Amino acid sequence: MPGAHRAAGLHRPRPSSPEEPPALEDQDLLLAAAYVSDAQYNRNVPFETSPQAVRLYHFYNHWTMRAATYFFIWVDLALALFEEPALFPLPFLATSIAEVLCLTAFFGRLVHFAKVTPQMVFWKDTKNICIMVTIVLTLIDLITYGSLEAVNIHGVRWSRALRPVFLINFPESRQIRRAFRSIRNTLPDILYVFLLFIFSVLIFSLMALKLFGDRGLKTVQGSPYFTNILDIAFELYVLVTTANSPDVMMPAYEFNWWYSLYFITYIIINTYIFMSVFLAVVYNNYRKHLKNEIRTLAYLKRHKMIEAFNILKVKVGTEFVVKEAQWRQLAKVVEPDISSSHLELLLRISDEGQKGYVDKTNFLRLADLLNIQVVTINIKRHPLEAWMPRVYQSSPSLLVQKMVRHRIFVWVYDVIILINAIFIALDEKNPLISYAEWLFLSLYIIEILLKLYTYEPRAYFGRKQFWNWFDTLIIIAALVATVANTTIQSARKYNSQQILDIVLILRILRLLRVIVSIQRFRVIVTTLINIGPTMLTFGGLVLVVYYVFAIIGMEVFHGKVHFFDPGSTSPDALVCGNPALKDSAFARGRYCRNNFNDLPASLILLTELTVVNQWHILADGFALVTHQAAKLYFIGFHVVVVILIVNIFIAFILEAFFVAYSLEKSEVETAIEKKIQELGVGVQEEEVQDGKLIDNVDAKDSGFSGDDGDNKRKALKGLYFRIASKKYKTVDALLQQMFESEIAPEDEGPSLEEILNFSPSDVHPKNPSFENSA
Repeated sequence: MPGAHRAAGLHRPRPSSPEEPPALEDQDLLLAAAYVSDAQYNRNVPFETSPQAVRLYHFYNHWTMRAATYFFIWVDLALALFEEPALFPLPFLATSIAEVLCLTAFFGRLVHFAKVTPQMVFWKDTKNICIMVTIVLTLIDLITYGSLEAVNIHGVRWSRALRPVFLINFPESRQIRRAFRSIRNTLPDILYVFLLFIFSVLIFSLMALKLFGDRGLKTVQGSPYFTNILDIAFELYVLVTTANSPDVMMPAYEFNWWYSLYFITYIIINTYIFMSVFLAVVYNNYRKHLKNEIRTLAYLKRHKMIEAFNILKVKVGTEFVVKEAQWRQLAKVVEPDISSSHLELLLRISDEGQKGYVDKTNFLRLADLLNIQVVTINIKRHPLEAWMPRVYQSSPSLLVQKMVRHRIFVWVYDVIILINAIFIALDEKNPLISYAEWLFLSLYIIEILLKLYTYEPRAYFGRKQFWNWFDTLIIIAALVATVANTTIQSARKYNSQQILDIVLILRILRLLRVIVSIQRFRVIVTTLINIGPTMLTFGGLVLVVYYVFAIIGMEVFHGKVHFFDPGSTSPDALVCGNPALKDSAFARGRYCRNNFNDLPASLILLTELTVVNQWHILADGFALVTHQAAKLYFIGFHVVVVILIVNIFIAFILEAFFVAYSLEKSEVETAIEKKIQELGVGVQEEEVQDGKLIDNVDAKDSGFSGDDGDNKRKALKGLYFRIASKKYKTVDALLQQMFESEIAPEDEGPSLEEILNFSPSDVHPKNPSFENSA
């Protein structure tokens, strides 16, 4: 993209005197901070480098602006709840005003983006064109629909299906866009497999027509069996999902058991072979295109950090460096909330020899350093030790503390949890079970009290001590619910089934404490939690697809099926309010609530279709109340969501889990931990898990004021550091870490134009092992 970056040669020459660093101008500092921030968050937004444009760009990336954008996006999507067919009906004027406000906000955000981006780049960017076209089309649809409503003519709000365009195309949603690119890039390879799959289904359909069409067979409903080629193709397509197995085979199987071989062969070829090939093709192509994305991100990140370095560099001796004062200023602009002690720690890592400046190699790591979460902790004495030192340090007290810290204490409560599980499965009306419940609650409360006696309370309930909070809240909630349940029973007015349900659920949730005790369980759960944000990427992708199909379904099928209360005596209740469903499997299955009469109902129905069980009955039902062509809607949803997106989602989760589960600490994390230990202000992760330390306390914020180790310790009296648990926002960040390790520090990489034009088949010659590493 021409004009997307500021060339190093455009910067003013810097004085070479090493004694006094030149005064750093605000615009240069802001420009360098913009590059570092882009590298930190993997943004690829080309922006103008004039002082006004840089300030506007910083404001554009401020969290309040991003939050406002997402607020209006979600308001725009939520309008479907209030528009006909609506869950909460509002007048058209109210929803149209709200939508116009959202469109105004989107247009303002787009204008803001145009102010910071080179014009040639802005008008060549497909995202911007999509947003502008969607705004215009939405306004045309609003005016047309409003005009028709004014003369009592029913119209169709077709532009509502375009609303997810805003969610996809704003720069903030680059992760969702990346997922769509993966789908787009994978489609050509999938298309050939899909066409071969359809060909196979059609071949088997013709075989079925010739084998069974003239034998006079009947289905269970009494209709002709396999006499229409289109019905046969649909039934065999459904059989691939196994939703109608073995029902579809039974008429032929009852006639002659040899015919079962036809269906077995079909299932082996199309369900097991072709569906597996789909997953293999999707996974292989997803990995290939993801690696290309990661390679591009890695070089763009390096490119932006070099730009920032070129802005701030001064010459010391024979090399260019960045002075400490300027490095501090830059870090504070990029991370305004960073503490001075944390900043000094990072500076000690970057300025390895304490020379007063940061060389290029260490400067390029700044974005990664700022991304690593360093937790500041403070050693605290137990309050009882301060209030009653003799009692707390007495032999019986120390014995209790030793017992609580011992592994046997954990094992004992593991056994108690398992025994509790057995009692939960028994009859709760038995008085013995009721008394046992109080015993278990008492034991759990004693456990918490003993831990609070042994460990410093604020450490035990620190912000990072998730499992301690979970354990305690579950016990307290179970105690409150059990007391409430007992009180109601003793008052002889026991009529609250909801309270009883809450008690039962909380009793069962207590069994999750086993996860805390068994290390392998905790590792797996922690890994799943760490890749949780990566799942949100495809959560957004699924939301977009669901929303579009829901809007289309509401426009086509709303009002065709109605739900009646279970106690209704209306004859229409038996046919879901539509005579076309008489004697249908849809009506017999009581599927009346599965309709498109509002947005929540539509989303629930689409979820049922994703599970695929009985989806053909739902398709048949809506085909009966409209037209047989309606089955194409359900087939299209199955192809897009189940065959394509679900397979990509599986590939995505597999890649994320394998990497997150096995990846060791990065070079940057190792450097931070090494420096923490050198300074004598480090603690081990297991010490924090034991509850001896408190996370992120409000302590005196002081830096490393002295030059020797003793002075550093005094300056940080009570303050210690550790690397937080490894958490990555995306699987891209995990893989990018692997690729960046192969880029030599002196390697500036290809030009910006070459980076942006990388193709999946390109492998940079300096990185021959990337194919294996990713």
